[in-house]
Amino acid sequence: MIVLNGGSSAGKTGIARCLQAVLPEPWLSCGIDGFVDSLPAALRASDTGIAFSDDGQVAVGDTFRALEGAWMRGVAATVRAGAPVIVDDVFLGGADSQARWREALEGLPVLWVGVRCDPAVAAGREIGRGDRAAGMAATQAELAHRGVTYDLEVDTTRTESLECARTIAAHLTAAPSPQPTPHAH
Repeated sequence: MIVLNGGSSAGKTGIARCLQAVLPEPWLSCGIDGFVDSLPAALRASDTGIAFSDDGQVAVGDTFRALEGAWMRGVAATVRAGAPVIVDDVFLGGADSQARWREALEGLPVLWVGVRCDPAVAAGREIGRGDRAAGMAATQAELAHRGVTYDLEVDTTRTESLECARTIAAHLTAAPSPQPTPHAH
């Protein structure tokens, strides 16, 4: 399992697609954007679900957290069933978000990858995408990494997604298998 974490518009989804192209075996890819898109519309603008403010802040409520936990356990079940998975996520809670993933992935080998991007570059990408609340990329560029520990970090500020994917793939083949994720206490 590979977990890519970084702020909005850092390049995680592009790296995941490139990883699927360069890794020798087929890997599934799933991301937080797909999870959010799967929520009922009423939860995509609610205090109990997820809400995006005009300044790029993101707030999540109890219902979102409960469904997110189920999604994480579902991803883990897919890996346990034998399918390698690449997850791209934004750890809005930094280390707390990683702890939730660690709990769901307990006992599974995981490669934790930080995807960094200069906030100004990410903000430019955000504008170009046109599907993000203005300010999310700049707000999340450092927030997503607070207290998070990684096996590897890549920076998409000046490095293309394909090169980052090759770096990650080389790390997978050169390093011993990622260690099983211990239970977070």
